Amino acid sequence: MSAVSLTNIVKRFGNVTAVHRMSMDIPAGSFTTLLGPSGCGKTTTLRMIAGLIDPSEGDITIKGRRVNDIPIHKRNLGLVFQNYALFPHKTVAENVAFGLKYRNVSKADAQEKVRRALDLVQLPHVGDRHPKELSGGQQQRIALARAIVIEPDVLLLDEPLSALDANLREDMRVELKRIQHQIGVTTVFVTHDQSEALAMSDKLVVMSNGVVEQIGAPEEVYNTPSSEFVAQFLGTSNILDGHCTGFDAASVALDIPGIGPVTVPRERAPHISAEGNAKLVLRAEKLIVAAPETPTNGATALPGTVEAVDYQGQAARYFLRLGDIPLQAINMIDNHPFAEGQAVSLRFRPQDCAALPGTPMT
Repeated sequence: MSAVSLTNIVKRFGNVTAVHRMSMDIPAGSFTTLLGPSGCGKTTTLRMIAGLIDPSEGDITIKGRRVNDIPIHKRNLGLVFQNYALFPHKTVAENVAFGLKYRNVSKADAQEKVRRALDLVQLPHVGDRHPKELSGGQQQRIALARAIVIEPDVLLLDEPLSALDANLREDMRVELKRIQHQIGVTTVFVTHDQSEALAMSDKLVVMSNGVVEQIGAPEEVYNTPSSEFVAQFLGTSNILDGHCTGFDAASVALDIPGIGPVTVPRERAPHISAEGNAKLVLRAEKLIVAAPETPTNGATALPGTVEAVDYQGQAARYFLRLGDIPLQAINMIDNHPFAEGQAVSLRFRPQDCAALPGTPMT
């Protein structure tokens, strides 16, 4: 069952169309992420679901009820924003209880609900403190407790982790997913962080310039991108122009200049339906950099050169050259990365690649 449905949603600001003909269903109990670069329309979409702004066209339904004309305070939604929006003059308990004041909850019931919410975010003993006495991560948890204490139909999260430092951000995304699983609330999460989206989501909605590029499970979107934008935005990909020379139910045959024939499994090339221009998508972590004398173990092996190295501790990002073709690889390393200028062997397995239709010749 869909908890939230958007049907042909359009949002215009003057002559600018921020969201164009968006339609999607958000399953009940799911963690759905709107992912894309700044200005792609993801926050605008979230704010339309919340009732903070009205769609120019289309319908929004929550639990089967059309909510276009229903104000935000009657939609039973939990909201957490980037800046947390806690009241500095109120205690933590008063902040968490704020939404209960307008729901005819008795004082005793409100205290019990606040206690349970603070237990859920693992901050049971801070109710008498004020927000300024808490760390950024603790404030984020209090904002989340305030959103879930009302037992919302949908929890809306707009970049709630972006103000945290890297280590705390990773800890909090684990906590946020734990809490969402524990209470089972349908969650819509907005982020521009690809690793965050992949780690937390049941369903990904990738957006660009107000348009939905692809919707699917994280593994599906990552391994089988539906467009060059998705392949480039989600992770690091080498996208090589070539030609589709044939296809059947099992595979798609490509010819890539400088590399040669590559046969991609049909499930990794679902959008190719004709011979002609095509693109090979080779993820950077699937391109293995090896010493030339290393056995290939059945992989395609081509001679290349290391042009630059971005050392990242346990891994290295290599900028490579294969003839006239620039490539990138991200590989784990045991000790030292390959050196700049070093001759190497570049290996990949065709079954690890994806393929997209190319731009038609004009």
